[in-house]
Amino acid sequence: MPKREDYRLRPITQEDLETVLMWRNSDRIRAVMFSDHIITVDEHLAWFRSINQREDVKCLVFEFECRPVGLMYFTQIDRDNSKCAWGFYLGEETLPKGTGSAMGFLGVEFAFVDLGVRKLSGEVLAFNTASIRFHKRLGFVEEGHFVEHVVKNGKYEDVLSFALFKDHWQRNKSELEALIFTKR
Repeated sequence: MPKREDYRLRPITQEDLETVLMWRNSDRIRAVMFSDHIITVDEHLAWFRSINQREDVKCLVFEFECRPVGLMYFTQIDRDNSKCAWGFYLGEETLPKGTGSAMGFLGVEFAFVDLGVRKLSGEVLAFNTASIRFHKRLGFVEEGHFVEHVVKNGKYEDVLSFALFKDHWQRNKSELEALIFTKR
């Protein structure tokens, strides 16, 4: 099992952009994203400039043993209503078992501790069973089912909406942390 100190989240930097673009344009990642076109360098740079100017977005690189392996982002950060949405992906494929769970745990913790929200939401393409299991494993509950909500490969696909509340997280955090990380 992974050790907590092997993982961390940190703000994305200019130096990460080439790697992140490579991940994002990979067939594996594009297959489960709402927007799945090949992103150009110019689009990518415009996105980076945009997120650095916005107060309602935070983008973080997920590291394993000081090496970038994934991306996590928080959008629609709404301080008035104390909520936000998230998205994420592991860019690297050859990672220890449990790395995705570690990323999820740290991301949820970031949302509730660092961002201080009370509700974290996520949307998942209904065919993405791995992401659905992932959300449920972290304690998210399904809040909605949007029928034929987005177009993927010329076909309308359903989208599931998930949410996790801070109080539920706090009640289950220790148990989940013990399952994900090895204690020293």
